Amino acid sequence: MASFCGPLASPPGGEDILAPNPPEPDWADVRRELGRKGVTLDLLWQENKAEHPSGYPYSSFCAHYRRWVVRLAVSLRQRHAPGEKLFIDYTGPTVPISDPITGEVRQAAILLAMLGASNDTYCDATWSQSLPDWIGSDVRTFEHLRRCPALLVPDNLKSGVTAARFRDSELNPTYPDLATHYGTAVLPARPYRPRDKAKAEAAVRLLERWVLARLRHQQFFRLDELNRRLVDLMAALNSRPFRKLPGSRQSAFAEMDRPALRPLPLTRYEFAE
Repeated sequence: MASFCGPLASPPGGEDILAPNPPEPDWADVRRELGRKGVTLDLLWQENKAEHPSGYPYSSFCAHYRRWVVRLAVSLRQRHAPGEKLFIDYTGPTVPISDPITGEVRQAAILLAMLGASNDTYCDATWSQSLPDWIGSDVRTFEHLRRCPALLVPDNLKSGVTAARFRDSELNPTYPDLATHYGTAVLPARPYRPRDKAKAEAAVRLLERWVLARLRHQQFFRLDELNRRLVDLMAALNSRPFRKLPGSRQSAFAEMDRPALRPLPLTRYEFAE
């Protein structure tokens, strides 16, 4: 992770002198501010020093922030610009739906989408992971957000990425067509680069615990019935307070991602063979 701790002129006397018992900065607020465009640790240290002249010298400020960040989950250590990336993947487990007349059981696939900056999460149930269902889920995700991100980051799903390569993955032609319609672009996670998809993998684990585990004793007879239940669970998840950071996904979305996301086009994308 980039620290943005560059060289800085030493204070008078030529040394970084640490005052006794310097006031501790709000590291969670520092991390949140670093998500804003153009903000660096250098700038935040200068602002902190102006407010607290007895505060940490620059080198100590950087070192303490690094130690605080290490205690966060891997997916939280990464910094993402507001409105930039939407990570998309399918959960491994599916949800059974029973036909009320025949008793036939079909498995519904669960797509999840998580914004990089706020961690705001959305999920959508479909009958398959086929291209029409994949495109439909993406469209419903944009309509849920009422906005569009700058980049879509799928985890090399076969519906959207026909050939995953370290550079220049080959996309299904429909996927860039969808992206063009919504004024966004597709940046598939690179194979064998776990940091590229750390956010999506963390979201999958979260959804398996928060959603699928809660559905294990419930029976569904229609796909729209399952999706209504998912809406309720996602509302509860996004309003749930963070454990190690202030606020919630919902408040972070309102503060960071929503103002930076792009407006929806006037017309909905229509899938066509």
